[in-house]
Amino acid sequence: MTPALRTEHLTRRFGALEALGDVSLAIASGARHALIGPNGAGKTTLVNLLAGSLAPSAGEVYLAGERITPLAQYRRVKRGLVRTFQVSSLFGGLTVLESVVLAILEREGRAALWRRPVARCTVEIDEAMALLGELRLADDAGRRASALAYGRQRLLEIALALASRPRVLLLDEPAAGIPAAQSAEVFRAIAALPAAVTVLFIEHDMELVFRFAERITVLAGGRVLAEGAPEEIARDRAVREVYLGTADA
Repeated sequence: MTPALRTEHLTRRFGALEALGDVSLAIASGARHALIGPNGAGKTTLVNLLAGSLAPSAGEVYLAGERITPLAQYRRVKRGLVRTFQVSSLFGGLTVLESVVLAILEREGRAALWRRPVARCTVEIDEAMALLGELRLADDAGRRASALAYGRQRLLEIALALASRPRVLLLDEPAAGIPAAQSAEVFRAIAALPAAVTVLFIEHDMELVFRFAERITVLAGGRVLAEGAPEEIARDRAVREVYLGTADA
């Protein structure tokens, strides 16, 4: 089966510094795939290369078998490759419902309709409310984004990404800065996403990683140190030495 997302020898240099070197990955369609590693391992650099906000120094990126390496970020979004960021970036003055309706209109190339009252966008409102219901945000539909607890804001970011109807969703530390109870809620929502959506996520909380990931790739020093099922990664001596703890722990 063709991977949902694949890289070949992906490399990124910043002058003499090689932030990422010769990374080849294949993310299966429908996977819940975690990307872990110590600070400076190259995780966010890799996501930036996949999303198109950085150009590689060498190597290729493929989406469902299509080479997308030269494509700009917005063109990758149109093809179904969507990301979120470590730090929330929302329109705080919009309500939760307005935010998602606007994202749907943008997906359809009809964002100019925003000049019309939102109440007239009945089809888009129905779709937005269904999406908010899936993420347990329906009760917050009328609240301004800035009034939400931070964990709820992260869920709204995921809702905005899903409004683009992605094939692949890249999540850069979706639980960053969230209390434990809220981070579990975020990951329950991620786990419940439709199987048609492939998810690659960066996360430092190993309890969440081992609970929700089906497969894990470990980066260290800008290169792939290991890849496998969670139980394989937990037993890997090199991974324990570099990231999870001592091999004898």
